[in-house]
Amino acid sequence: MTDLDFCTPSDVPPEFLALSQDVETLAVGTPGKTGILRIVLEKEPTKNRTILTEQYSKVPLYTQKVLHYDDANPAMAYLFIMSSSGGVIQGDRYRMDIALKNNALANITTQGATRIYKMDSNYATQLLNIDVAENCYLEFIPDQIIPYKNSRYYQKVNITAHDSATVVYSEVVSSGRAAMGEMFSYDICYLKTTGKNQKGEIKFTDASMLNPQKQRFSSLGILEGYTIFGTIYILTQKHVKSIHEKIGNLFDNNNEVVGGCSFLPDNSGVIVRVVGNYFDDIKTTIYETVRIVRKEILNSTFEGIRKT
Repeated sequence: MTDLDFCTPSDVPPEFLALSQDVETLAVGTPGKTGILRIVLEKEPTKNRTILTEQYSKVPLYTQKVLHYDDANPAMAYLFIMSSSGGVIQGDRYRMDIALKNNALANITTQGATRIYKMDSNYATQLLNIDVAENCYLEFIPDQIIPYKNSRYYQKVNITAHDSATVVYSEVVSSGRAAMGEMFSYDICYLKTTGKNQKGEIKFTDASMLNPQKQRFSSLGILEGYTIFGTIYILTQKHVKSIHEKIGNLFDNNNEVVGGCSFLPDNSGVIVRVVGNYFDDIKTTIYETVRIVRKEILNSTFEGIRKT
């Protein structure tokens, strides 16, 4: 199997397959265009902290070393995913495999926004596989996705969470480079997320196909005039009712964002939708959600993520 086969999702939608032209500059599959990151985090029993036990990366994807700066959660690992590239370009195929084992606790984020550059041929994909084992806890809170004018991006996320584990995963998509006048000027942005347990039982599948050329995002039931939307997936079987109720309260008398939450099937967690006009407002809601989940699951606090 080549790196290209390894990185490319097996179910690329037909809307993208129709765009499979050759790239005249760096061709699909050439070095630098198949980014790979594979990490395993486990709790180190003797020091009661989560560490990296396996790590493999292929540019442009890589990580910095694990940080342990949270006095309220000394066992939790904080990890930043980085890219040596300025953004995602046509023909790029990225894959990240993230696994937590042995009661690991981790918060993972990205160095900055994922910028999807203009494309005149082909498209870009990212495949993300998350596997969270028994009694582990993961918060994966990446920065926003910014699709530039004429960009084409397909992202597939597979989350496997043990029935005793907890996963908080968020996605935020902006309208584009608003300062450049690129409001919903991208060609297509397709996000697909699936959650299942350790037995392979599917708990949910959620897909968002954003096609500004064919959709009116200002219409009722879509974005209704807002420019940024976010989704938070919480897979857990612990305190689900309480988490749902407290997250729902976040939107009472909130003038900055609009949103709501619903139960996932089989009491497997909660899904949260939120729309607004500023990323910082969406991020605040995500952080408040993480704060609620962490208090319910770990009986601990969350003070945000240090990026400076």
